[in-house]
Amino acid sequence: MNKDSLFETIEKHKDNWIQISRYIWENPELGNEEHKAMEVLTEELRNHGFDVETNIADLKTAFIAKFRSDKHGPTLGYFAEYDALPEIGHACGHNLIGMMSTGAAIALKEAVAEFGGEVIVFGTPAEETNGAKVIFADKGLLDGLDAALMVHPSGVHERSGSSMAMEAVQFDFYGKPAHAAASPDEGVNALEGVIQTFNLINSLRQHLPDDVRIHGIITNGGDVVNVVPARAQAQFYVRANEKHVLEETSAKVKRCVEAAALATGCEFKISNHELGYDNLTTNETLSELYCQNLIALGVVPEEILKDQDHGSLDMGNVSQVAPAIHPYIKMDDCPYSGHTEGFRDAAGDSRGFEAMILGAKTLVATGYDLLTNPAYVKEIKEEFERTVARKNV
Repeated sequence: MNKDSLFETIEKHKDNWIQISRYIWENPELGNEEHKAMEVLTEELRNHGFDVETNIADLKTAFIAKFRSDKHGPTLGYFAEYDALPEIGHACGHNLIGMMSTGAAIALKEAVAEFGGEVIVFGTPAEETNGAKVIFADKGLLDGLDAALMVHPSGVHERSGSSMAMEAVQFDFYGKPAHAAASPDEGVNALEGVIQTFNLINSLRQHLPDDVRIHGIITNGGDVVNVVPARAQAQFYVRANEKHVLEETSAKVKRCVEAAALATGCEFKISNHELGYDNLTTNETLSELYCQNLIALGVVPEEILKDQDHGSLDMGNVSQVAPAIHPYIKMDDCPYSGHTEGFRDAAGDSRGFEAMILGAKTLVATGYDLLTNPAYVKEIKEEFERTVARKNV
């Protein structure tokens, strides 16, 4: 058995897998509501001999599918995403990611049976909001992984790099209602607490590192114009390239809330409206192996970019507990950024499907290298251990 035989498996099932991806694209589902996507992916995995468990960690649309050899070998994890965005649908290409990882695992099954080890597909809902990978990592469901891999569609090829750590914070202000014209002096304006929070955060920006991003919205500003708002709410994302910088920045932002409440006489509550994400720490050994396979499949090295700007990913939490990569695969003729209609359209036609098949082949080729060359696994794990040791200093 060699890589070409695994590629032949992908080609054999290509038309069916494109149909599955198109079905997911045509039936977009929000995070933790992806019942159709989960069902079609798990059905395909069961049809190919995987043991599938659903409702993982009390998440109804999460799943774990395993194929294990009776021979010793590495444990490899492919990560599937399949949630869509509100109103705009699959404008981040998760319909491609879900089938790409599933297809790669199915193709790799033959090599696992021959050489040993285990391949696992982690079906992780809600990447756009409460990313299930955070929960999977926290609950120890990723323990024992020798490598964690996934590929994201894009308008370019890109090496796995970094992502920003993120905290999703919510600020609720509580005041006192009063008639806004007849007796405003009797009221305490909760909306003013929110507004002053925005003002104080804007004043804070000049004293923050360049990599920090803070952005928020007012989700509740009162009920009617002629009543002093007794309750107001704002939600923010606070981001930074490193977790420790994020923690320091979040503490400063929360002091802005305390100051705004003190100035306006409001009570306040600080909470999290979504799960936070750790920054992605790419395993460079694993990343280089992926890139070499991408080049072997015909991509010109100069086309593989690096150090592009990205937001926050729950794959960052995976990278804290296992050697991980999150590269990007090019959809031809797609100059659009993610979360746009143009990107969504590309993810649902031949541009996206061709990228999906190339990504699946690159993933399965990388998995084959790990199964057949223990030295790669050793080097990957040693790099991961060095990274963990540096963080703990």
